[in-house]
Amino acid sequence: MGSKWRKAKVALGLNLCMIVPRTLEDSPPSLEASERLSDAALLSPANWSTLSSRPSTPTPSSYGLRLSKSGSKSSKQTCSICLTKMKQGDGHAIFTAECSHSFHFHCIASNVKHGNQVCPVCRAKWKEIPVQGPSVDPSPGRASISPVGWPQNDALMTVIRQLPPTRRDMNRRHIMPLYQAMEPTVFDDDESLDHQPVFSERGCCDKNAADRNSIKTIEIKTYPEVSSAPRSNSFNNFTVLVHLKASAAITAKNPSRNLASLLQFSQTHRAPVDLVTVLDISGSMAGTKLALLKRAMGFVIQNLGSNDRLSVIAFSSTARRLFPLRRMSDLGQQQALQAVNALVANGGTNIAEGLRKGAKIMEDRRDKNPVASIILLSDGQDTYTVNGSGNNQPQPNYQSLLPLSMRSGHSTGFQIPVHAFGFGADHDASSMHSISEISGGTFSFIETEAVIQDAFAQCIGGLLSVVVQELQVGVECVHSETHLVSLKAGNYPSRVTADGRTGFIDVGDLYADEERDFLVSLNVPAEPSSSETSLIKVRCMFKDPLTKEMMTLESDEVRIERPEIAKKVVVSIDVDRQRNRLQAAEAMAQAQVAAEQGDLAAAVSILENCRRVLSETVSSKSHDRLCIALDAELKEMQERMASRHVYEASGRAYILSGLSSHSWQRATARGDSTDGSSLVQAYQTPSMVEMLTRSQAMLLGSPSGQRLVQPLLSFGSQPKPR
Repeated sequence: MGSKWRKAKVALGLNLCMIVPRTLEDSPPSLEASERLSDAALLSPANWSTLSSRPSTPTPSSYGLRLSKSGSKSSKQTCSICLTKMKQGDGHAIFTAECSHSFHFHCIASNVKHGNQVCPVCRAKWKEIPVQGPSVDPSPGRASISPVGWPQNDALMTVIRQLPPTRRDMNRRHIMPLYQAMEPTVFDDDESLDHQPVFSERGCCDKNAADRNSIKTIEIKTYPEVSSAPRSNSFNNFTVLVHLKASAAITAKNPSRNLASLLQFSQTHRAPVDLVTVLDISGSMAGTKLALLKRAMGFVIQNLGSNDRLSVIAFSSTARRLFPLRRMSDLGQQQALQAVNALVANGGTNIAEGLRKGAKIMEDRRDKNPVASIILLSDGQDTYTVNGSGNNQPQPNYQSLLPLSMRSGHSTGFQIPVHAFGFGADHDASSMHSISEISGGTFSFIETEAVIQDAFAQCIGGLLSVVVQELQVGVECVHSETHLVSLKAGNYPSRVTADGRTGFIDVGDLYADEERDFLVSLNVPAEPSSSETSLIKVRCMFKDPLTKEMMTLESDEVRIERPEIAKKVVVSIDVDRQRNRLQAAEAMAQAQVAAEQGDLAAAVSILENCRRVLSETVSSKSHDRLCIALDAELKEMQERMASRHVYEASGRAYILSGLSSHSWQRATARGDSTDGSSLVQAYQTPSMVEMLTRSQAMLLGSPSGQRLVQPLLSFGSQPKPR
């Protein structure tokens, strides 16, 4: 019977050009299993409880393959690849491997077609692999492949059939990975755009267009530090706060709209995104890290719309593009999920090559969605340089890898920011922060592995809600004797004209409901005869990402009263709050420099002095929420400088992510985000909160302490005292 089964297998393999797996007759049984947690197993919330313990090496019940529609064990399991339940009668065939772990057949077949011969759960190396074909009636105890329950009309099976076939070596009879075709020298193979659902729908729906246009895209408010000043006094450094807030993503003018229609409205009435993710799959990412990265990428893919496009770069010792920019339609999402799920961790860490390839995809694309961004994640040090490898070579000049259009402060604006995510204690926080600063993106520090999905969710929650692009803020003096002294804008490029009469701040994109605060310093002359002095007026020039129209909004003139007799001076809490934010950010920068020079005591002293100064301010004494959070943040940074080891492991990354957040006034992930403080809510927008809520709803099976705390309102959203 054994020899008949062998002949049948060979005949089947030759006639159908299928792979002939090894059997017990070919070689003695051996099982190579890793003690690491598996990549795919961790993708299922049901398996989160295993994070705290190592699984034992599985004992295979047999060395054959079983493909069944149901079974007492497999019918109750969750497929660790697609995260859905495997149960009897659901129309999907179930594959049970020689190591006893089970999967949907179409899910594991995708892995095999990508060259994987390792069990995603226990890392055992398989000798027999799943192949797609008709039924064979083997002898008892041998592998069986049955078409019972085969998903004939399953769209995912259609995708699998379109994947490149595996290549068979007739001598060795094992899978030889057939990688994708050679990458083109020019990445101009992006999937073409279909804007009809976005642009024509907005144009043909007069009521919706009227609803949107009836609300200003940007709200401009101004706050002088005092509302009145004695007529005889002059000021050399008078401060005016310029506060901007972008409009909401959805204008729900019609209260009869149900939730489903509002969600559909939000998907079709937003700017579509081109997103490139550059992912570290070096050897250090093996096991839990890679599993959680795959889960996070699955969340990103599932939350992109059909008009959004995604490309994925995976890098280790080198970098490769998994697929070109592709629309995230149902088919596109399925193919993207399969490609990401097939990733295997090994090799070194070549951040430079991954970044170069991600930037090239953006530069070479034929079509361009209104919004574009790169997400970069790494858990290690770059072991290669721009010009080649070599541990003794200087670190890469990442700025040289980015086209001019991607660099902060370039005349074209912040076209393609790189949002960098440093993962774990061993990543190069300085380099990752540098990459984000160059491009106008943010740097996030993911200290705890389990919050990676929430960190990604917060980021794409913003990217999928851009309502303003190429924003430039102009400040013009009104009084003939008034001149600008400085513009305090954090990382945003700013300039003042030679005559001091006009200044500009290049802001770039704004997410829905996002806020920006800038402090304008100017001289104010004495006013011998007038009862008031006109100081400045503010103009915002920007592009609507949907219509591509350039728009301009102007504020009223900022005036202060000039009484003859001095009134009681009341300092604006709004101005004081932003002064505290800038002062705290400056202290962080100074402390980071001192720490890098090896003087942790000086760094701690700088942070302590800043806390003491902030405690004496008007806003702090008024128990302002931002001031309270700044104090807690500075204290946390002090604790992360307790020793050189602590600083190297987390202090540096924590400070740099805080600097990134305050300098750009944009939310970043910091630390493990489990301490219950409000630090992680800084600059969050409602769109980010909504995406975080979705992420956390998907992780209900995980320990509560491993998720971001429930989001609150952003600091900028708090009511402004008058």
